[in-house]
Amino acid sequence: MLHTVYNIGFTFVPSIRNMKYVIIGAVAGGASAAARLRRLDEKAEIVIFEKGEYISYANCGLPYYIGNVIKDRNKLFVQTAASFNQRFNIDVRTLTEVIAINPDEKTVTAKNQLTGKEYKETFDKLVLSPGAEPIRPPLPGILNEGIFTLRNVSDTDYIKSYVQQKTTKRAVVIGAGFIGLEMAENLHDLGIEVSIIEMGNQILAPIDYSMAAIAQQHIRSKGVHLHLNTMVTGFDKDENGLLVQIKDQEAIPADLVIMSIGVKPDTRLAQMAGLKLGDAKGIWVNEFLQTSNPDIYAVGDAIEFENPITNQSMNTYLAGPANKQGRMAANNIVLGNKQSYKGAINTAIVKVFDLTVATAGAASKNLIRSGIKHIISTTHSGSHAGYYPGAKQMSIQIAFSEDDGRLLGAQIVGYDGVDKRIDVMSSVIQRGSTIYELEEFEHAYAPPYSSAKDPVNMAGFVAENILNKHHEVFYWNEIDSLPESAQLIDVRTAKEYEHGHIPGAMNIPVDDMRMRLSEINEKEPIYLYCQGGLRGYLAQKILKQNGFNQTLNLSGGYQVWNTCELENKVRMKLEMELA
Repeated sequence: MLHTVYNIGFTFVPSIRNMKYVIIGAVAGGASAAARLRRLDEKAEIVIFEKGEYISYANCGLPYYIGNVIKDRNKLFVQTAASFNQRFNIDVRTLTEVIAINPDEKTVTAKNQLTGKEYKETFDKLVLSPGAEPIRPPLPGILNEGIFTLRNVSDTDYIKSYVQQKTTKRAVVIGAGFIGLEMAENLHDLGIEVSIIEMGNQILAPIDYSMAAIAQQHIRSKGVHLHLNTMVTGFDKDENGLLVQIKDQEAIPADLVIMSIGVKPDTRLAQMAGLKLGDAKGIWVNEFLQTSNPDIYAVGDAIEFENPITNQSMNTYLAGPANKQGRMAANNIVLGNKQSYKGAINTAIVKVFDLTVATAGAASKNLIRSGIKHIISTTHSGSHAGYYPGAKQMSIQIAFSEDDGRLLGAQIVGYDGVDKRIDVMSSVIQRGSTIYELEEFEHAYAPPYSSAKDPVNMAGFVAENILNKHHEVFYWNEIDSLPESAQLIDVRTAKEYEHGHIPGAMNIPVDDMRMRLSEINEKEPIYLYCQGGLRGYLAQKILKQNGFNQTLNLSGGYQVWNTCELENKVRMKLEMELA
């Protein structure tokens, strides 16, 4: 188990001349850096430039303000320019865009967007926090009224005003990432008919298909139209509103369109200043968040760093890492480069109507792309003790090293308690620890909150069994490629089997297994499944100890297979319609 101890030594010895710090960008990372700089250096001159009208606001709350979940607009603001200046004695210049950086002169050129005046400001140390900008492809008609991106407070105000002033009955959200899904839910809750268009074969690209499939069915159950594998080619407008043009399909009518297909690092200033960019097209920084110029630091959405799991360069667009980076950069500026940034494992969570979807670390598909050998395991557990009212199921998929059990990724889909479980998993991944820690994790237990064996423990138990060959598994996407001689056995009850089963499976309930061994050919491979995995595992133990050695159990059970099969049928139906 790895432990990192920081001894930063917060003793500041003032220099002969007061330092001057300039920060470009005043939302998450920039505001955090500025406040920390002031706490460490009371005498310094600190200037923040922000091209927008607002500073230090809650990006992640914007969709919920549009949906009237957050009713008071002022609650979106952590600080205002005036309050920031009063509390921290920081010169905050909003509506002022930095248009150039001269590293040799150690100056920035700023432009007041109200007056048009340009002027230079000197610095001793500079912090870049320009963020990211929404991707807005040059599609025909994209400049039509009613087509928006959502990135800042001004965007939010425009969208909210448009929804209120226009007769908005139909909305199309293009892109099924975190923001896209949040916008779809909030627009739906306003009584608007919502369609989601996603070019990929699933929602939420950071998670694996089998987990995304659960949320996709939930979205459809809410009456939202979900179009996967669908490409937008442009926009038209007629007397009834907008028409979203789709490749090889009929256009989708809309009164409002939200473009949410992703963002890209804003590196324009960095490139103009000659700063190094990395492989992921973000601003390159070293472990101390220093750019290629030692007097310029960078934080937030615009930077890139090495992923601690895949060791590949990456960007991350999350508020948590940006805020931490801002604090860390300030520490290194004032106290010397002593605190190393270890990278982010992209822990994220999103509310999808009644469901919660969370992820930490690397998805199996990304591990495969990176050539990292691993095992995946899927378990289904109750959010708390089953005998206490209100327990709801959560599905947990983890990926771990086949060599030593190091936890590489975790994904959870459920209703209650998803957040606290993903935080545990995130901590284990971040420290490079293993599935064995999941087994030993000591949680707070009372029937309303958990079970004696928490879902985290259960995920660890199953993973340990798989890793040590006590439990041999196969996966839902291998069903169609089983050998001809395979014996597929459903070990659920006869009633469950009749309600729905995998084609070609015979039914031998686990409680009858010992009495019906003669019906199974021990010389041919046996593939077992139950609803969630547990009964299949029990049946496997019975068979193996009776000489049936070629026995595997379906990871995640019929539930995973059926969910993915239903999604595949939706896709196949669409393909047939297009043909």
